[in-house]
Amino acid sequence: MTANTGANTASAAPAPATVTAAAAGTWTLGDRPVHRIGFGTMRLPQTGPALVPHAVPRDREQALRVLRRALELGVNHFDTAAFYFSALRSANELLNRALAPYGDDLVIATKVGPARGIDGHWAEHARTPERLRAQVEQNLRQLGRDHLDLVNLRVVGTDSVAERFGALAELRQAGLIRRLGLSNVHPEQLAEARAIAPVVCVQNPYGIGASAAQDELLRLCGEQGIAFVPFYAIAGAGREGGTGETGGTEPAQVRAVAEARGVSTAQVRLAWTLHRGPHVLAIPGTGDVAHLEDNIAAGALRLSAEELALLDEAHLAARAG
Repeated sequence: MTANTGANTASAAPAPATVTAAAAGTWTLGDRPVHRIGFGTMRLPQTGPALVPHAVPRDREQALRVLRRALELGVNHFDTAAFYFSALRSANELLNRALAPYGDDLVIATKVGPARGIDGHWAEHARTPERLRAQVEQNLRQLGRDHLDLVNLRVVGTDSVAERFGALAELRQAGLIRRLGLSNVHPEQLAEARAIAPVVCVQNPYGIGASAAQDELLRLCGEQGIAFVPFYAIAGAGREGGTGETGGTEPAQVRAVAEARGVSTAQVRLAWTLHRGPHVLAIPGTGDVAHLEDNIAAGALRLSAEELALLDEAHLAARAG
């Protein structure tokens, strides 16, 4: 006798709909619309802290699964760099393997300036046009492309960016780069660069507890129609080492919102960051598919005025503390 499963099927709770990157909305980087939740590849080549010598390489198939799942979930803004590597893994080469041939809707953003030797130790920043071009060509080779969608000039310090940004602007004119951005900059450097060529985004450290100066730069970018792309939006002071989700490490306000919503504190942090303006993009990174899906789901989290006020309170308190 065949079992009647119709009643069981009818009464079963429907599976929750998968949240895609589209839930976060879109922003146009130059002339290319992207979803406001993207993916940063810094954590992908290794397990544990990034950008350190002797990092433990991540399992290759695991890394490729994460990238392919991100693409399936609608991520079309990937952030990378040639200096994101471990002994056996390169973020650029993983992207090449997982995503090529690249779709026309994808933006692969990379950055130049910092340099690491093959042993993983930091080397002197590229500051001359010749060395910057060499880094651009390195990214092109590793990604398997004849042009780069977006190149951010990564800056350390407050000195002039005119010569370096001008060199990248020349490579843009030559067709090797389509769009230009800046990373880790001050307002004066942004103004200096904008006088040379269009700037489509600024990547700076930002999240709950960020400084008043970063709040001001976020506002300034919004006024000028420039995307503001925070890094360390989840990790905060943990930076390359990341952060755990233990209750004692989070402000009470963040924990309260997370518990009330039944979501992770990381999702609350990402949602708060996205609420800072329609021009704010997020590029959380991970080497775990489940974490990737959680991060993307944060784009669908709409915080109430009361929740935002509570998290703003945590932001100011963390800054003061």
